[in-house]
Amino acid sequence: MAVLERLRSDHAPALLAFERENRGYFAASVPDRGDAYFTEFEERHRALLDEQEAGGIHFHVLVGEGGEVLGRFNLVDVADGAAELGYRVAEKATGRGVATAGVREVCRLAREEYGLSRLTAVTTLDNDGSRVVLGRVGFGAVGSVTLDGRAGTSYELDLADGLGRSAA
Repeated sequence: MAVLERLRSDHAPALLAFERENRGYFAASVPDRGDAYFTEFEERHRALLDEQEAGGIHFHVLVGEGGEVLGRFNLVDVADGAAELGYRVAEKATGRGVATAGVREVCRLAREEYGLSRLTAVTTLDNDGSRVVLGRVGFGAVGSVTLDGRAGTSYELDLADGLGRSAA
């Protein structure tokens, strides 16, 4: 059974392995992180933990039974009771409800642990999986965006009203 955990320093090796193993898979639907992300990973990880401690972000990893990272579920730009949700799931874990369960859990944490009342998210039009997950959890489309030159949609979720609603 996989468990969603708040990002810690000891997650670094498994998180780096997750990002390396899935780099090509992720690049097919979201902008690539670039080589610098991997060469500067340790410094970036420490900086993110510092920012998390300050309350500006809330990062989570979905950890499998063997300690491997199966997904990331992040809340960024935390301000005024709102944050932006971003997530990615390992290719080997897709199609099993992992993303939907992870997004639901991070939404619950956003409301109950971090005191947030609204989340936003964006995805490209060709990322059907993410669009379905956001709809299942209760996010509603609120506008059009461009992500790295690709057409996309912005979504919003009122945590007091929409959490757990299913469009499936």
